Amino acid sequence: MSQAINFQKSALETLRIEQQAIEVLATQIDGRFDRACEILLQCQGRVVVTGMGKSGHIGRKMAATFASTGTPSFFMHPGEAGHGDLGMLVRGDVLIAISNSGKSDEIMMLMPLIKHLQVPLITISRDEKGPMPQNADVALTLGQADEACPLGLAPTSSTTATLVLGDALAVALLEARGFTADDFARSHPAGALGKRLLLHVKHLMHTGAELPKVKPNTPMNKVLYEISDKRLGLTTVVDDNDTLLGIFTDGDLRRMIDQQQGFAVNLAVCEVMTKNPLTISAEARAVEALEKMHEKKINQFAVVDAANKVIGVISMHDLIEAGVN
Repeated sequence: MSQAINFQKSALETLRIEQQAIEVLATQIDGRFDRACEILLQCQGRVVVTGMGKSGHIGRKMAATFASTGTPSFFMHPGEAGHGDLGMLVRGDVLIAISNSGKSDEIMMLMPLIKHLQVPLITISRDEKGPMPQNADVALTLGQADEACPLGLAPTSSTTATLVLGDALAVALLEARGFTADDFARSHPAGALGKRLLLHVKHLMHTGAELPKVKPNTPMNKVLYEISDKRLGLTTVVDDNDTLLGIFTDGDLRRMIDQQQGFAVNLAVCEVMTKNPLTISAEARAVEALEKMHEKKINQFAVVDAANKVIGVISMHDLIEAGVN
């Protein structure tokens, strides 16, 4: 039967120990970090990350973060590298090798070939004493810190510190490259993130035959037909050059009926339209359009160009249907 344990106390102690490991890591950030960043920035090929066991799991995440933030990268398993996968590594690449002890047998076996390829080697280890950091162009260290594992055996604090150091490298490179949200979107086209960053109003707006528009002297019976036919809950009101003069929505219709107990079918729309309505650019992000709709408590936007000519209409339904949120 297991001993009674205070799980919350154990969790907080783990967090405290791992936080200390990150504080120790902060003392290791020096000129070596600068040199590593310079080597990575000057890389003409890919940044290849390798590591065995838990270091390998952290290495996979590190490579994925590099790749998604502007530094082409992939993970190479050191065991498989010794059986042919080392062909992934070519001149022009940079190799980041992770081993807390600094003496992974699987990585050391590859060292002669790494030297032969003249690939710059950056190591990440607890200290500079092992054969891996001794053979590195830059040896990044984590510093001496206790593992959170009470046995001192399972990699815990050391893997956390390695993960944080990888993030620090990725962010430093991101900033040095001037990496933008648009750049980030290009490597994240799928899912909610991609939609937030990649979808613009121009991709979702109604144009051409789907675009509701009438002239200012159009009678209300024809205005209602246009709204009903185009099914967007409004019509734009434009002049002969398609310059936006106003809009008339189904909400405007309901309010007009409530106030006037009806309306004349021959009434010109210019008499009751909303002048100077809110508009949006076709280049605006779709998520920006949705946020502004919520802010202004409206359901549609007329889309205009720089000359205030109507080029489309976008509705909240269009945005929600496209998965923008």
